[in-house]
Amino acid sequence: MKIRRELWFGFILMAIIIAGTALMLVLAPKVTTGHLGLMMLALVVVAIMLGFPTAFTLMGMGMIFTWLAYERDTSKTLTLMVQSAFKVMGNDVLISIPLFVFMGYLVERANLIEKLFRSLHLAMARVPGSLAVATLFTCAVFATATGIVGAVVTLMGLLALPQMLRGGYDVRVSAGAITAGGCLGILIPPSVMLIVYGATAGVSVVQLYAGAFFPGIMLAGLYVVYVIVLAKIKPHLMPPLSAADRFVPLPALTEPISQAISNTALPALLRALKGGRNLNVPTGHIVKQLGIALIPALLFALVVGFSWRSNTAPPDADARADMARRAATVQSDAGGGGLQAPPGSTADQAAADAGGLAEPKSEGGLAEPPANDGDVKAPPGSGDVKEPPGATDVKEPPGSDGVKEPPGATAGAQAPAGTTGGLQAPPAGGGATPPSVAAERTAATTGWWIGTGVGAVALLAFYAILSFQRLEIFKMLLSSFFPLLVLILAVLGSIVMGLATPTEAAAVGALGGFLLAVAYRQFNMTVLKESVFLTAKTSAMVCWLFVGSAIFSAAFALLGGQELVERWVMSMNLSKTEFLVLSQVIIFILGWPLEWTEIIVIFMPIFIPLLDNFGVDPLFFGLLVALNLQTAFLSPPVAMAAFYLKGVSPPHVTLNQIFAGMLPFMGIQVIAIILLYQFPAIGLWLPSVLYSR
Repeated sequence: MKIRRELWFGFILMAIIIAGTALMLVLAPKVTTGHLGLMMLALVVVAIMLGFPTAFTLMGMGMIFTWLAYERDTSKTLTLMVQSAFKVMGNDVLISIPLFVFMGYLVERANLIEKLFRSLHLAMARVPGSLAVATLFTCAVFATATGIVGAVVTLMGLLALPQMLRGGYDVRVSAGAITAGGCLGILIPPSVMLIVYGATAGVSVVQLYAGAFFPGIMLAGLYVVYVIVLAKIKPHLMPPLSAADRFVPLPALTEPISQAISNTALPALLRALKGGRNLNVPTGHIVKQLGIALIPALLFALVVGFSWRSNTAPPDADARADMARRAATVQSDAGGGGLQAPPGSTADQAAADAGGLAEPKSEGGLAEPPANDGDVKAPPGSGDVKEPPGATDVKEPPGSDGVKEPPGATAGAQAPAGTTGGLQAPPAGGGATPPSVAAERTAATTGWWIGTGVGAVALLAFYAILSFQRLEIFKMLLSSFFPLLVLILAVLGSIVMGLATPTEAAAVGALGGFLLAVAYRQFNMTVLKESVFLTAKTSAMVCWLFVGSAIFSAAFALLGGQELVERWVMSMNLSKTEFLVLSQVIIFILGWPLEWTEIIVIFMPIFIPLLDNFGVDPLFFGLLVALNLQTAFLSPPVAMAAFYLKGVSPPHVTLNQIFAGMLPFMGIQVIAIILLYQFPAIGLWLPSVLYSR
């Protein structure tokens, strides 16, 4: 019955597409090649829904309709196909796809996800809906490290779903948390989808990764908030963990310290280290445990130190030069050695008050000095302007090009009588040289002190509640979460900060995945063969999709389908908001029968040329599409995440229950799209800061 319903849905949808295409051809006053292009588009969608391979369907349809557009000229058709394929093969961005995929499969086989989920659900044991929250956190972290949706959903279905069901969790909530969390890999970098969109739309993958960072965190945060609120409102759907599930056994050498001294880890370890009690515990074990316990304090000290250096850094050379000029001018004015405005001056009074050079008052402006002998006479007994007694040589401040002419001085203003060659650098009052502004550190800001104080209080609270059981959980996080964190920072940090291209960072990530698999003793020839095979399979699928998309897009443009669509959209007189809503609704609907790869390679080449007409940033549009395309994995009847989960779930978990659990998370995705549209800075702030867009 279930299969029959899905078949009926597919047949009805295909009938609607075919009927709509036929109606368009009948009602058109004149059938042009553009209408043939739209018919080609409809036939491709129907063929994909019937199960034909997407890449080869695109290539086949593209070649057939290109042959028709060229009036059955086979030579031109083959030439266009070769040129389109060669253009795709020359795209350097695509090199990063197999490397990222290889990294993901190696990390998946390092068995880190099981340890990560176990440590997170113990760390969040007192949070409402702790298992679901831990599942979402694990999915988000693992999606950041792998970017492979199917692998995350499958693994979490094997690990988290049985524990949730044993803990009394509702099947729908459990399935929804796993499928929604597993699909975060579509959006969170290093997402393969963002690479495909960037290569299709001509947008920088680096900027896409930076832009998708905060929307991905926002979406994961909305999921977590929904789960916690639902657990508070309906606790029967997600009962709290039992004491047995929260129990963490202590090592044999740690148990005596906990019982004899205290269960609070840090003071107990410090007292045990002093040797005040004969506990028969080796000193090396105590030092090791103490070192692990002090890691947060060391990290806090490093963060405070680096932030202090950044916060109190001296001003740059230009700022120091400006400060030196102002200091020299103010000091010279205070000592009476500078040129002051005569009493009664009005035009330059503000400049004189500020310590700058002002024009002397004169009747009718500055006049030439009287020339009795045809030459300018120096003051008696001097061939030049003398310094006051005891004055040292006046040095110009760093970066100064000399004393500038004050504002308001005319171009033809002459030096006043008594000077020999223009205005000289004013001597410092009292004969002292102007102080140079040394590269000294500034005082820390109030915000830095507040942040440091809050961090210190949080650190003290952490150590106040750090029991030996929590220390064991912290050690589990160190062995599972932090290796992934280092890998994520090495890959994404190098991309976002501009230290490496996506391809170079992907190579580093592949090496990191290999080292993690070796470090956790999970690497062998079987793992290597499986990872290489799956990488080749996935990469070949994506690259063939690009070749098929290039041929299809060339045929669609050659037939004039793009021009016809553009004229139709422009004739609707849509505003920017209306265009974005219409495009996102279309993509949302396409997510029902099609996967994200097909939507990107088939329909994005149609949408992208329209963006300039409505003033839409392709980067911002890509972020909206990335959020929207997660519906392709969560929207029935073709919800791939549901089928991944169904394949590993117990027999009593039905597909309808999985679909029902997905629906609230689909609503959250719509809310996330609205938030991103209303507040574009969520996605555009980081790229604008890092790359000055």
